[in-house]
Amino acid sequence: MLSYLLLIGTIYIGVLMFFSWHTKKHIKTSSDFMLGGAKIGVVIGLMTFAATLFSTFTLLGMPDFSRANGVGAWIFLTFSDAIMVFLILWFGFYLRKRVGKSTYQGMSTLLQKCYQNKMAGYLYFTAVFLFLIPYIAIQIRGVAIFLVSAFPNFIPVWGWSIGIVFVMLIYSELGGLKAIIYADSLQGTLLLIVVWIVAFNCLNEVGGWNALFESVANVNRDLLSTPGPKGLLSPQFLIASALAILMIPVTQPQLSTRLVIMKNYNALKRMATAVGFFAMLVILPTIIIGMYGAIYYADATTSEFLGSVLLGEQHEMIAALIIIGLFAAAMSTSDSQLFAMGNEIKGLLGLKEDDNLRPVRFVILLFALSALIFSLLSSDELVLLARLSFSGTALMGPMIMLGVFSNRPQGFAMILLSFLALLIFILSNLGWFPKQILSCRTDLLLMILLGVAALINFLIIDRRFLKYK
Repeated sequence: MLSYLLLIGTIYIGVLMFFSWHTKKHIKTSSDFMLGGAKIGVVIGLMTFAATLFSTFTLLGMPDFSRANGVGAWIFLTFSDAIMVFLILWFGFYLRKRVGKSTYQGMSTLLQKCYQNKMAGYLYFTAVFLFLIPYIAIQIRGVAIFLVSAFPNFIPVWGWSIGIVFVMLIYSELGGLKAIIYADSLQGTLLLIVVWIVAFNCLNEVGGWNALFESVANVNRDLLSTPGPKGLLSPQFLIASALAILMIPVTQPQLSTRLVIMKNYNALKRMATAVGFFAMLVILPTIIIGMYGAIYYADATTSEFLGSVLLGEQHEMIAALIIIGLFAAAMSTSDSQLFAMGNEIKGLLGLKEDDNLRPVRFVILLFALSALIFSLLSSDELVLLARLSFSGTALMGPMIMLGVFSNRPQGFAMILLSFLALLIFILSNLGWFPKQILSCRTDLLLMILLGVAALINFLIIDRRFLKYK
């Protein structure tokens, strides 16, 4: 397998380096570097958005999550992603209108302008910094534990993790956003190909689609219904997860930036629709792999299950392609997130074309090192870590949407409420605040309360303003 891995890996890295070299020649300003020229078409837009959205947790986390919790995983992901399409269209229209012809400097800077209050930007940046750390950590840990399974007794998890972070940092600094976007096209394609190859092999092994679910029913019928054998996929969990996922393109800077840089709104509409279909195409095979695992690897550990299905049962060339595909899935998300954090801090600090970017690089380095430490201390439950990340950033959603949709500055009230909600959410995850209040999940309750507060602000304050304008 090593020879195949070296061959495919060399080709993969060579293509990435070509993208970086090619785009670097056309970079004339820091805006070109940070925003990639803001002329992205439908196909490239689809692939970069999808590759950034779907990551290591898709290829590793979703099969393992499905194996443990059943087909209910399909409900909370595909349903959420389908609705996300409409949110992208709605929010994308108003975001692009709000940005107008001015240079987009990140969501933090935009919020400062919307609220005419610097605290709005700093609160958003803090939330994103804290809760994108687990998401980056997923990429690091996912790839690291998989490489340990592929090459046991070669390099420990921490060694692989350090190497992965080093590659992420180097690549995010090379060719700017456009290089990352072109690389995402390759990486998104690899992810889709790899996950379907494994899924088809699983179906062939078990005897087809019908045989798959008949075998799952014989093993544990609870896997075919909600809330699943562990009772995790309750209505509240599914609703809270759906809300968190819906807010991803609104709250996470690596995705909101991609809504701004599409060449026009028509391109954005077509891209959003395609993302919905891509989501179904990439999630379905992970459910198949997970159900296969429930049949043959019900009692195996996460690393044993994934190592066997993704490596041990595959041809050496396919196994090598899977390793590269996994690395691509991690890179396509991580490089975008690291880059987005740099853009956010650059805007917050008000840095211009010729300013020293050392503070930006320092924040990116701090962010990457924090994610590295978190990955070494975290569990292997990648989907739950991803959900933690989505839920944390989702709390900023009502404040963002109010700021973008509103016709006037909203004052300090929404900023304060968002801060309190974020604080309560952090305390609840640390075990210092109840995770349920009056039989309602704390994260779901916080999302509902913030949404109601934003709606009241919009209906009362904005309408009063329009009346007297």
